[in-house]
Amino acid sequence: MQRLLRGREFPFLLLMIDKIKVLDIIKDTLEGSEKFLVSMKITPDNRIFVDIDGDNGILIEDCIELSRAIEQQLNREEEDFELNVGSAGADTPLKLPRQYRRHMGRDLSVETFEGKNYEGTLTDCDDQQFTILIKGTKKVPPQVLTFNYADVKNAKVVLKW
Repeated sequence: MQRLLRGREFPFLLLMIDKIKVLDIIKDTLEGSEKFLVSMKITPDNRIFVDIDGDNGILIEDCIELSRAIEQQLNREEEDFELNVGSAGADTPLKLPRQYRRHMGRDLSVETFEGKNYEGTLTDCDDQQFTILIKGTKKVPPQVLTFNYADVKNAKVVLKW
């Protein structure tokens, strides 16, 4: 594989894959479904990492379908790449308001940028903020806290076994 740069040939010079092109492929593939993009990253060595989620969860078949759609629309002869499509795991932080809506009624662990930690049941959310109910004890009454997404460093669903 050789690339031309200013009229000179350079063997194995990799050109980075167009991020907009990959985003368009993902958007077109997921459009009209209950699945959505959580994150995408392309490294300088053309490794593509895509995380998706769905209003009702994600199956391995969903990841395979998106992976095939991306591979079919990128030309391996022009662009050498590695592709990793996965789901936002149960233990990964929530990133989008749509993910919060999916987890209504579940317990969240919330860490603010101020370094404070809370754990409570997700009771409400919209596009700017979410609310948790912290259970009370005999000595401490229940507490309702509302957070702006921008003020939260990390929020994860608490997994119970």
